[in-house]
Amino acid sequence: MKKSYKIEVDCTNCASRMEDAAKKIEGVKDASVNFMLLKMKVEFEDGAAPADVMPRVLAACRDIEPDCAIDF
Repeated sequence: MKKSYKIEVDCTNCASRMEDAAKKIEGVKDASVNFMLLKMKVEFEDGAAPADVMPRVLAACRDIEPDCAIDF
C-alpha cells in the first residue's frame, strides 16, 4: 500500500535525511520526500498498518528536524 502525506520540512538536506530515516522504520518498504512539493510518499510492507507505522516515521523525522510535522 502506498500513501502520500503533507510534510513540513525546512531544507533539502533535512528532507533527504528524513527520507533515509523513514526507510529504516519497520513496516516501511520505501519512502520518498519531495522538498519542493512538501510531500512524503510511503510504501508500506504487506500487513503493516499505516496508523501504527507513521508515528514512528514522524519520531524519526523529528530526530532530524524537531519542528517537523506530517499530516496523517
